[in-house]
Amino acid sequence: MRVLIADDEPEMASVLEALLRRENYSVDVVHDGQDALDYGLADNYDCLVLDIMMPKKDGIQVLQALRAQNVSTPVLLLTAKGQVEDRIAGLDSGADDYLPKPFHNGEFLARVRALTRRGQVFTPSVLAAGNIRLDCSTFELRCGGSAIRLGSKEFQMLELLMRQKGRVVTTEQFMERIWGYDSEVEISVVWAYISYLRRKLEAVGADVRISTRRGFGYLLEELP
Repeated sequence: MRVLIADDEPEMASVLEALLRRENYSVDVVHDGQDALDYGLADNYDCLVLDIMMPKKDGIQVLQALRAQNVSTPVLLLTAKGQVEDRIAGLDSGADDYLPKPFHNGEFLARVRALTRRGQVFTPSVLAAGNIRLDCSTFELRCGGSAIRLGSKEFQMLELLMRQKGRVVTTEQFMERIWGYDSEVEISVVWAYISYLRRKLEAVGADVRISTRRGFGYLLEELP
């Protein structure tokens, strides 16, 4: 799952980013409305978290512009304002939810989880491919009586491969969805994590493999 946070308060943005990353979300952070609009238009996020009071464009202006471009990504609006008028304006502009500051971290995470579920037709908590199961609540890879708890990046990569089963996932898609646009990580990190996942799939006796499609990307497929 990938979330965009747009908040002009660096400390608040850092706290929210840390909360989401601990829950294994991929997170991009921007600090003004124009960047929020550019990122929101350019990428496929599972949820957008927009502060209303931002420079260049406020959160409602960003939201209106996104909806005008038929971007249907779920949006959670954050603001220090708690007046009914602000809530009405945000919801009428196309927001899916509204959370006034200050708020409890647990409530923020619960609302993001609800919105990311809402943005999909169906999101099973356990993914299946061949004889393996990936538990999205415990981050465990299971096969028969064997189970391995995956690291955050390993889990996110295997989750993406399993959700896209039968379709190629490019190296660029891995980089953008898991490490983010602004990451300075070398692209070779994807190859390294693919290697880790292959070893773990083999260790649990999986009958699926991650195949390389040279010049395209990676594909999860069942062994013949």
